[in-house]
Amino acid sequence: MRKMFPIQSSSSSRFFLRIFFVVSVVSEWIGNGLANGWFDAHATFYGANQSPSTLGGACGYDNTVHAGFGVNTAAVSGALFRQGEACGACYLVMCNYRLDPKWCLRRGAAVTITATNFCPPSNNGGWCDPPRQHLDMSMPAFLHIARQGNEGIVPVLYKKISCKRRGGVHFTLKGESNFNMIMISNVGGSGDVRAAWIKGSRTKTWVAMHRNWGANWQSSVDLRSQNLSFKLTLVDGKTLEFYNVVPSTWQFGQTFASDNQFS
Repeated sequence: MRKMFPIQSSSSSRFFLRIFFVVSVVSEWIGNGLANGWFDAHATFYGANQSPSTLGGACGYDNTVHAGFGVNTAAVSGALFRQGEACGACYLVMCNYRLDPKWCLRRGAAVTITATNFCPPSNNGGWCDPPRQHLDMSMPAFLHIARQGNEGIVPVLYKKISCKRRGGVHFTLKGESNFNMIMISNVGGSGDVRAAWIKGSRTKTWVAMHRNWGANWQSSVDLRSQNLSFKLTLVDGKTLEFYNVVPSTWQFGQTFASDNQFS
């Protein structure tokens, strides 16, 4: 039974009304995904008939498990993809049970996903068109928060979080001759790389690399038969140097992991 409290004075009444108003507004913010870094979006799933590990797509990850991300991944709309800068970023996603109790799982069910692909405009019925923020999730990730129904789309709340990775940053060597393309994966911290540099054991200075596409960075300096070091700056501004990650005997196609990692 709800307890009733007598109003002792008009000032007390105004005080309780103000408290009630503040609590109501904060609750509404949270309900709309506007508090504590939460934002509104919608989610679908894709790759139902594919191995989830192959959904590396526009970021260039050949295998998301090998890249260190597992199978809880998503293709994100252009508003989030930022021309590939979002590759490797982590998001905490929960189905908005308040808006769709039919298809959302229990209130508070959430999953951490990594952005590994791009959801292009005019896809999924226009849900990925700008300026919409949309997550086209792998089926294993989607089923953590929602039922697989006929609709196939649910309202969600999401926020960007720090990535927790096992082991060091992965550097996969691609290219040929003096064309070096490095796929960078398993990055901790904010997860999304803003700038990258490479240096050989006979190179005096850091050489800036340029994003070729997704998580693949390129340079045109001949670094064959040299130990390779890397420097990365993430979107959140943190920078780390990774010295002598790759031995001088390296070959294209190999992957090497650093000893240190972003936290």
